[in-house]
Amino acid sequence: MILEVAILHVKKNQEIEFERDFALAGKHISSTTGYIRHSLQKCVEQSNKYLLLVEWNKLEDHTVGFRESDAYKDWKRLLHHYYDPFPIVEHFEMIFTNP
Repeated sequence: MILEVAILHVKKNQEIEFERDFALAGKHISSTTGYIRHSLQKCVEQSNKYLLLVEWNKLEDHTVGFRESDAYKDWKRLLHHYYDPFPIVEHFEMIFTNP
């Protein structure tokens, strides 16, 4: 399992619209082969800062399968205009977990 992590800085005063459009965008990412689940968390200290976590079966499910799909075009259309600056996306694999 691969965990995609992105810190999203949303333009000030656009948080409500972003959250609404993010809910719509969820159907596009979740339709992708290899997608497991995703969550969006809002920063307590900074109201326009979010943490996006997406679980994928393997890295290529995100970097190729999703990023080269029509679903990504819809995701991008709904969300990318909210970011300033554009987020850095990183991928992590599990080394240890405490059951």
